[in-house]
Amino acid sequence: MAALHVAQINFLPAPEDLAPGQLLERWHSLVDIAEAAASGGSRVSVLQAAARDDLITRNGIDYHFVAVGAADTPARRGRRIAGLLADIGPDVMHAHGLGFIGDAFAVSQCLPSLPIILQDHADRMPRWWRRPRWRRGYAAIAGVAFTSAELAQPFVRGGLFGPNLRVFAIPESSTRFTPGGRAYARADTGLYGDPCALWVGHLSAGKDPLSVLEGVAQATARLPGLQLWCAFGSAPLLEAVQVRIERDPRLAGRVHLLGKVSHPQVQSLLRAADLFVSGSHAESCGYAVLEALACGVPPVVTDIPSFRALTGNGRIGRLWPRGDAARLADALVDAASRPLSTVQVRAHFEATLSFAAVGRQWADAYAEVHAAHPRGLP
Repeated sequence: MAALHVAQINFLPAPEDLAPGQLLERWHSLVDIAEAAASGGSRVSVLQAAARDDLITRNGIDYHFVAVGAADTPARRGRRIAGLLADIGPDVMHAHGLGFIGDAFAVSQCLPSLPIILQDHADRMPRWWRRPRWRRGYAAIAGVAFTSAELAQPFVRGGLFGPNLRVFAIPESSTRFTPGGRAYARADTGLYGDPCALWVGHLSAGKDPLSVLEGVAQATARLPGLQLWCAFGSAPLLEAVQVRIERDPRLAGRVHLLGKVSHPQVQSLLRAADLFVSGSHAESCGYAVLEALACGVPPVVTDIPSFRALTGNGRIGRLWPRGDAARLADALVDAASRPLSTVQVRAHFEATLSFAAVGRQWADAYAEVHAAHPRGLP
């Protein structure tokens, strides 16, 4: 059977000041998701809404930059995209973002024989007055994909997803991070600890750094050598975090605020760490956890749907109830006393989260919606 031709669509317009090549470097997930799908045997084309038409081919994937110009409404953008889709003739359309249902619905009206899958990227439920229009749009869609099928439940409970809509559990993306020598990484980064734990994430309420700090503080009675290193971007809770560290002798000199680091440096930090820690209350995927697993670092993360999916329901790493510092302390002690090897963690990543693994899952999803979709005249 010939490989299915899949068109991946990003309706979010590219910034006008970025050349196409620059955009592919900046919006790495656009490339990563396309290459993941291609690694599963699908033929992939990418359509990106833009200010000007252009075409770039990389690693066997055509990136079509589609000038949407005055197409300032979902219906107009969708019709503009549908015109190019009719020219390239894909078997399946894979659109990024549940929030672009208006654009996707417009495509479906132009090309009713084309099955469409929408992929979640931390999309929120619409306001109640918009839900009838979204519900009508989703009725024309063949499938939706979330990192965890549990994440679809708010949309199901809200009546947006009908009973015939297929829900796929596919990791949001993958990563090219790899394990490395821990001794070399520690010499390079200056990290140390027994265990050496790493946090990568914003210092914000949704990431809950204060619960993590309390959990680390409680764990120190049983893990006197524990050190926590924190790399972060935005930091609305920075002052609260600093005060918490300064006022607790269990944390002072033990928690190190690294601030913002480059993406390549994150890989070096992960390679130096014994454990990865997160206190997130909600995630559509959790790229930092994904990257930790790719580097072979056992995660000690909150028991939320996406993290359950990434860790094989806690088979790799430890899960703790969000906001429960005492349970985090227990999880840290347990992870340190019964450590998983880098090889074990990386093997889990290769089997379930690598580009090849994600590509196989996409290939199965594409084949399912293509086989089930009614054929009609475009």
